[in-house]
Amino acid sequence: MTTRFPDAFLWGGAVAANQVEGAWQEGGKGLSTSDLQPKGIFGARVERSGNDFGIKDTAIDFYHRFPEDIKLFAEMGFTVLRTSIAWTRIFPQGDEAQPNEEGLAFYDRLFDEMAKYNITPLVTLSHYEMPYGLIKKYGGWGNRITIDCFERYARAVFTRFQHKVKLWLTFNEINMSLHAPFTGVGLPEESNQQAIYQAIHHQLVASGRAVQACHEIVKEGKIGNMLLGALLYPLSCRPADVLETLQQNREWLFFGDVQVRGAYPAYMKRFFADRGITVSITDEDKRDLRNTVDYISFSYYMTGCVTTNEEENQKAQGNILSMVPNPHLASSEWGWQIDPEGLRILLNILYDRYQKPLFIVENGLGAKDVVEADGSINDDYRIQYLNDHLVQVREAIEDGVDVMGYTCWGPIDLVSASKAEFSKRYGFIHVDRDDAGNGTLERSRKKSFFWYQDVIRSHGAALK
Repeated sequence: MTTRFPDAFLWGGAVAANQVEGAWQEGGKGLSTSDLQPKGIFGARVERSGNDFGIKDTAIDFYHRFPEDIKLFAEMGFTVLRTSIAWTRIFPQGDEAQPNEEGLAFYDRLFDEMAKYNITPLVTLSHYEMPYGLIKKYGGWGNRITIDCFERYARAVFTRFQHKVKLWLTFNEINMSLHAPFTGVGLPEESNQQAIYQAIHHQLVASGRAVQACHEIVKEGKIGNMLLGALLYPLSCRPADVLETLQQNREWLFFGDVQVRGAYPAYMKRFFADRGITVSITDEDKRDLRNTVDYISFSYYMTGCVTTNEEENQKAQGNILSMVPNPHLASSEWGWQIDPEGLRILLNILYDRYQKPLFIVENGLGAKDVVEADGSINDDYRIQYLNDHLVQVREAIEDGVDVMGYTCWGPIDLVSASKAEFSKRYGFIHVDRDDAGNGTLERSRKKSFFWYQDVIRSHGAALK
């Protein structure tokens, strides 16, 4: 087996605007759903007075410090950086007729800085945020008007950045709407499944329209979807467990099936019928859905198990997807089970299912780092985690899977999405900030920084 990854394989990291940029009221930016969640996705939703403060408001101040950070990414050897555009920087309320020039100019500067170091931008149109104005005025993705607003936004950024950005993604972890409706589709958390799936449908239609727009506007552009890779195993070989696992995996694969195949899969008819769900789908919607993605991207952090035995159905603590823990796997400090081989399994499943290129756009270990007296951070646990997962990516490539690249989550410490914490650190680069917002924001290199540098320089040959 070869130890090197293909020469065209893209190496880098991934961040999101609302977790790094800060500057929440600068440059004409409007109020986003993320701004209303100062304690993260699973924290309380609040009204903002403008005088209160949350650590996401400044985050790591990437808005002002990105040249320093891009230079550090280049020092590691990044050939790709995944980030997102804050929709509210471009259309502050969401339904304006014309985009905000200050917002467009900021991303011009960011993409120009990346180009200086030959770092390819991989840009997500909507990463866990949308204009709050669209929720207040129209009801978020529950209203078809939001489809048109999103298309206007997508066309604006495709047009502006068509020569600078060739790789795009539509919605981050689009299946997360099933677990966090406000974050995903702008609906109240207590919304019923009927409302959630109708909003999801509108988002899938919008994704199709964005694909069409990208293909029209961006010469040689490629646009993909982005799934939360929530792979489940049966806890036992009982046929009932195997069947239940199949059905639960379909609940998230459904999103990929629509975005890659261009129509609703047959199994969803029974799924909807059994739950009394009726999704309104027009002929125009069906045409829009036929605009399928060029590649499939996904996040991968953990796997879980499924059982039909109530006595065994003990969900893991701290696990955002509330999965049954696998007795054969260890867990992180946050209860996320560590399963490198699961990544190889998932890559094979997705490639067998879709036969389109795959891109791992999030994978990483959130952990509490210790800064030594000399300022060093010896994060061997992070190195081990990433090494073991990348070895399995290499195995999947040997299996015949077409993998475009790998962007680990959080190459620089950032505010966590689920609970808005700084103590849950992912980065190769340490940022001096704590959960209370104290610190200088100074950047420093962890041990893993130099490890990843070696991995990239050797095209993966340095992996063990």
